[in-house]
Amino acid sequence: MRKTMTVGVHCIIALLILSGADLVRSDGSDHRYKEGDLVPLYANKVGPFHNPSETYRYFDLPFCSPGAVKEKKEALGEVLNGDRLVSAPYKLEFLKHKDTEVACKKKLKKEEVAQFRSAVNKDYYFQMYYDDLPIWGFIGKVDKEGKDPSEYKTYLYKHIHFDLYYNKDRVIEVNVRTDPNALVDLTEDKEVDVEFMYTVEWKETTTPFDKRMDKYSQSSSLPHHLEIHWFSIINSCVTVLLLTGFLATILMRVLKNDFVKYAHDEEAAEDQEETGWKYIHGDVFRFPKYKSLFAAALGSGTQLFTLTVFIFILALVGVFYPYNRGALFTALVVIYALTSGIAGYTATSFYCQLEGSNWVRNLLLTGCLFCGPLFLTFCFLNTVAIAYTATAALPFGTIVVIVLIWTLVTSPLLVLGGIAGKNSKAEFQAPVRTTKYPREIPPLPWYRATIPQMAMAGFLPFSAIYIELYYIFASVWGHRIYTIYSILFIVFIILLIVTAFITVALTYFQLAAEDHEWWWRSFLCGGSTGLFIYAYCLYYYYARSDMSGFMQTSFFFGYMACICYGFFLMLGTVGFRAALLFVRHIYRSIKCE
Repeated sequence: MRKTMTVGVHCIIALLILSGADLVRSDGSDHRYKEGDLVPLYANKVGPFHNPSETYRYFDLPFCSPGAVKEKKEALGEVLNGDRLVSAPYKLEFLKHKDTEVACKKKLKKEEVAQFRSAVNKDYYFQMYYDDLPIWGFIGKVDKEGKDPSEYKTYLYKHIHFDLYYNKDRVIEVNVRTDPNALVDLTEDKEVDVEFMYTVEWKETTTPFDKRMDKYSQSSSLPHHLEIHWFSIINSCVTVLLLTGFLATILMRVLKNDFVKYAHDEEAAEDQEETGWKYIHGDVFRFPKYKSLFAAALGSGTQLFTLTVFIFILALVGVFYPYNRGALFTALVVIYALTSGIAGYTATSFYCQLEGSNWVRNLLLTGCLFCGPLFLTFCFLNTVAIAYTATAALPFGTIVVIVLIWTLVTSPLLVLGGIAGKNSKAEFQAPVRTTKYPREIPPLPWYRATIPQMAMAGFLPFSAIYIELYYIFASVWGHRIYTIYSILFIVFIILLIVTAFITVALTYFQLAAEDHEWWWRSFLCGGSTGLFIYAYCLYYYYARSDMSGFMQTSFFFGYMACICYGFFLMLGTVGFRAALLFVRHIYRSIKCE
């Protein structure tokens, strides 16, 4: 097994090196150029501005090309990000000025005119990379001077101005603007002759090379943005501290009274009937139903929690700077693969503590619990992307790489973790004995049922994070840049504290009502914030975004369902672990016969 694992790790490292050899370098250069050197300019993609997932290859639109189009090799993360870089029709040599140079000429047929017109009407933008610096621009404009939509005129931009800034032998900044006077009228279905032109102007700057990416991250660090962020953080902190303080005070007072009462009861009358949470001491550590599923959910949740922590560490040390193409996706795939051993160990060891016998089935369930729904969602959405011929459709080679990662790294590590968990021989630590037969749970009011309790449990953690959610959504499903990871980390810590605390409080009230089936309830209450986030997705889609079309809608709701499900498992694990610590503590503090 160990030999297989070693081979697997070597294979995956080789695959990632092969697929990522060209990640940050342009044609193997070190970003240093002499005068007249051709600096690589790659056209990446085009697509409707309001549908960030719906992107197409640059030459899917009938732009002309002066020669053979060369494709750039891409890393795994870049492909997952939908990047498909090809050589652009413009030649931008280092320090070489150009004035209204013709890139290429083309006679647009009626169908091509209609294709461009449709794209301009949908607000299509283009994205390019010049020496790994991103460039954005719209391909055309709609003139709405006429009141009636039939009088609108559609124009294609045919002249691009490149303003380039250099410091010694390095490119520092690139800005693009389109000439508003150089237009091609696409309003009518007729053949049109187009000359695609460009102007290049070089200017010197004192900005050092290592600071050239700063301008892209400054948009989210502007004073008024930071004020809103810090206001939301302080607002969340104050709300959370007040509520948790209020709950803590009540809970500590009630528990103190309980301890005094139970101690007094023991001294006063041995035969007096017990009430409250002490009454169910013989049932509180009775193992839950569906213990294999429960252990698998804990294993998956623990893995996702570890993954999130590692991603935050990488973000805080500056790995995910803006436009580091695909870095986040690469990190997610690799770290998820390498942490699968944690899921196997946690699930199997806990399953064996719950006196489960079929640990192999439990391990299979752990491996499929999160990956299964994610894989099915991916298959459906990839099929949609293929039907749309969008760049979000993964090439066959990339799918093979991901399958190999899963086969050679994720699965062996999961099995190794499972074997280690089975051999850990840990026993479940219960401070009181469990009786042979379960007590009957008394009839409870409707608000003590699982769903109302989940609604109560999820609302408070969600209220602590919802302001920050907007910025994250606008970054993931829009064109904003999010770089304030320190604030996001504080929000994450607040989320964990509140989730743990609200679950503990609800578990206490459940036990006080003599309902001893708290295991699944604590997990479901902890994870219910994931359902609130998904409800926020509906609000964001309809009220805060301009997304439209079947592909964008299915991508948004499909992948957000997977993310929210991941949150459900992770926060459910946090909630259960907090509740377990609490329940062990209170039953250890009293004498139970």
